[in-house]
Amino acid sequence: MLEVGIQEPERLVQVAHALSTRSRVDILRLLNTRSMNVIELAEALQLPVSTVANNVKVLEAAKLINTELLPAVRGAMKVCSRNYDDILISLNSTVRSTKDGMRVYEVEMPIGHYSDCEVHPTCGMANHEGMLMREDEPASFYHPKHVGAQIIWFRKGYVEYLLPLEIPQNARIQLIELSMEMCSEAPNYDNDWPSDISVWVNGIEIGMWTSPGDFGDRRGLMNPPWWLDWATQYGLLKTWRIDHERTTLDMQKVSDVTLSELRLNQRPGLRVRIGVKSDAMHKGGVNLFGKQFGDHEQDLVMRVTYMLDENE
Repeated sequence: MLEVGIQEPERLVQVAHALSTRSRVDILRLLNTRSMNVIELAEALQLPVSTVANNVKVLEAAKLINTELLPAVRGAMKVCSRNYDDILISLNSTVRSTKDGMRVYEVEMPIGHYSDCEVHPTCGMANHEGMLMREDEPASFYHPKHVGAQIIWFRKGYVEYLLPLEIPQNARIQLIELSMEMCSEAPNYDNDWPSDISVWVNGIEIGMWTSPGDFGDRRGLMNPPWWLDWATQYGLLKTWRIDHERTTLDMQKVSDVTLSELRLNQRPGLRVRIGVKSDAMHKGGVNLFGKQFGDHEQDLVMRVTYMLDENE
C-alpha cells in the first residue's frame, strides 16, 4: 500500500496529478492482473502509442508503476507493472515516521464529537461563544449542537468516542496513546473534590485515575472572556499508554491490560469511553476540555505507533 498525506504536499501533488486523467487510471486498471508493454496498452485503450508512452512516464515518475526494458523482435520493448494494490490518501490525520523506522498515526477528535453518551446532572457544555444548551438537562446531550462543544461536564455517566484507525492492513501496532485534559465536576468548582475517572477502549477498562478536584483557583489559559471566574477553569493533561506488556498513566502502571486484549484487528476504529462507574468510591464527575478551554490547546488525541510487516 502507498501512503501519502497532507504532511507530504509535494508527493501528494505528484500522486494526485498521476491519477488526474482517465487514461492513466485505465492504464493502472489494465495492469491490475498482469504486466503489459506500451504497445499492448495502446491497443487495449485505442490510443496512439505516443500518448500512452507519455502517460506511462507520468505514472512512472509518481512511482505508481515500474517499467523494464526487455528484448523484443525488433530492439527492446518497455514492459509496465503496477507497484501498489492500494493507495491511502490522508488529508485530516497525520502519519509520520520515527528514527527507528516506526510510524505514528495521529488523530485529534474534538471533544464534542462523541458518538454515545449517558450523563446525569450536574451536566452541560459550552463553546467559545457561550452555553450550547440549558444546564442539567441530560437529554440535551443528544442535540446536534453538541458537536461544537469545547468544554463538557457531567456528574455521573460517560461519553464515548469512535476514533478512526486508518492504518495499513499489514501494520503491527506497538503502542497506543490517548491524551486529554480533564478534572472532576463539582458545583461551581472545588479544588478538593476527588473523582474516580475510568477510561475504556473497545469495551475494556484500561485504568482509573482519581482526579483530586475540580480546579477553579485561577483562570484557565485558553478560556474565553465570557467564561465566569467562579466556574471550572482548567484540568490536568493525562496520557494513557497501552503496549504489549501493560497500560500506564503518565508513565506509571495502572493496569495489566495489553494491546492483545483490545481486539484491534476486528475493528476499523477505537471506541474510547470516559466516565465514572456507578460503583466508584469517589463519584465526583468529569470535566473534559477542548482546544478553547482549560490550559492545553488540544482536544482528545490518539497516537498509534506501528510497524509494517514486510512479509505480508
